[in-house]
Amino acid sequence: MANATPVRVRFCPSPTGNPHVGLIRTALFNWAYARHNKGSLVFRIEDTDAARDSEESYNQLLDSFHWLGFDWDEGPEVGGPHAPYRQSQRMDIYKDVAEKLLAAGHAYHCYCTTEELDERRDAARKAGRPSGYDGACRDLTAEQKASYEAEGRSSIVRFRMPDEPITFTDLVRGELTFTPENVPDYGIVRANGAPLYTLVNPVDDALMGITHVLRGEDLLSSTPRQIALYRALIELGTATSIPAFGHLPYVMGEGNKKLSKRDPQASLNLYRERGFLPEGLLNYLALLGWSFSADQDLFTVGELIEKFDIADVNANPARFDLKKAEAINADHIRRLDPKDFIAACEPWLTAPYANWEPGDFDRAAWEAIAPHAQTRLTVLSDITANVDFLFRTEPVEDEASWTKAMKGDPAALLTTARANLEAADWTDPESLKQAVLAAGEEHGLKLGKAQAPVRVAVTGRTVGLPLFESLEILGKERTLRRIDAALAKLAG
Repeated sequence: MANATPVRVRFCPSPTGNPHVGLIRTALFNWAYARHNKGSLVFRIEDTDAARDSEESYNQLLDSFHWLGFDWDEGPEVGGPHAPYRQSQRMDIYKDVAEKLLAAGHAYHCYCTTEELDERRDAARKAGRPSGYDGACRDLTAEQKASYEAEGRSSIVRFRMPDEPITFTDLVRGELTFTPENVPDYGIVRANGAPLYTLVNPVDDALMGITHVLRGEDLLSSTPRQIALYRALIELGTATSIPAFGHLPYVMGEGNKKLSKRDPQASLNLYRERGFLPEGLLNYLALLGWSFSADQDLFTVGELIEKFDIADVNANPARFDLKKAEAINADHIRRLDPKDFIAACEPWLTAPYANWEPGDFDRAAWEAIAPHAQTRLTVLSDITANVDFLFRTEPVEDEASWTKAMKGDPAALLTTARANLEAADWTDPESLKQAVLAAGEEHGLKLGKAQAPVRVAVTGRTVGLPLFESLEILGKERTLRRIDAALAKLAG
């Protein structure tokens, strides 16, 4: 059923550090919900913390979103009727709203020092009472305010919470109620006049007409505060309605702990550098709290948009499983059109990833081996080690692989295999296979054991792409020369 009011969601990250997968999962759900409902996605930058925010991180956010294929209807680069979309450029708006809240009695100046607050919180904890702000400055007289200011005290601005419970229906968790003692008055403007997140996000959501706020579970405790603020903003004429809230489940990492920005596997850049496909990564992230169907984990972004509904998101924490993420990415690699696969691998076939001289790259050989690689890769960066034997003058030297493969009497096996390969039909991988198989049988070895010394001699590695197709593409002369070099090494 179509929404009576067009859906307007927002995504408002802070430009601090590298984007992490939890942040991207939140962006994905907002984007998919907007697109599913033919609504709008507002991309807003929360950059009011000058000490932590950076232009480098801002540009990295934009670059990451472009790489993932996200688009937005309003925000940086595209503009919109509610510009500017960087909160650092909207300070006059927040100052004006804060003054209106103060004038209407919805907010007040608090002169409590940090030491006083800590002392009272400790006392409350020891007495078994809630340790939030106790309202000491709620109803100061003009004389008391003047006295504090005469002492040289600075003040923050606090929002005055109502004295009754706040109930709302979370789109993921159902009906929730917060009692006054658990949601005390809170700061909205710092002593230096800088607005806090608790003010700027609700104000921007109100002015930008946001209908649905989909965000992480860690922000759930702030929701009753924002709802109370919305009610005040409606009274002031700044807002017209309160958005629906949906709080997305935590993403858990190792040890069943919440995945934090400091966890190595949390960085989006890690997956991009390893060669995850955007579609593969988004497919997996969508499964962190949502499912396409009981028997289908693999889907396209288009299918996700068609099916996604916030009502289907599970409230239980979702565990990040790297192995499953890799498996889903591998499936998406296999789904690529062969030409698209070849193009997607290009970054890993040049510096700084390539371990061969640029002039030694053979495009014909690469395009010949690509179909065999496409069925084997987990991530695109695996391509470098899988095909480097084609472009290097000599295979990589890997002593661990050499020691593992060259057991028993490898020289005898390689000598026989070389003779058989020299007589084989090099236009037919099956003929090459039979040559090595026959050598193995002569020395009492099955194919797996027989081909191991050949593979390491020719490619330098114990695992890789289908061996006999690889030998065909490498060619008879280079293959036999590498086997000769291996025999010389064994003899030496």
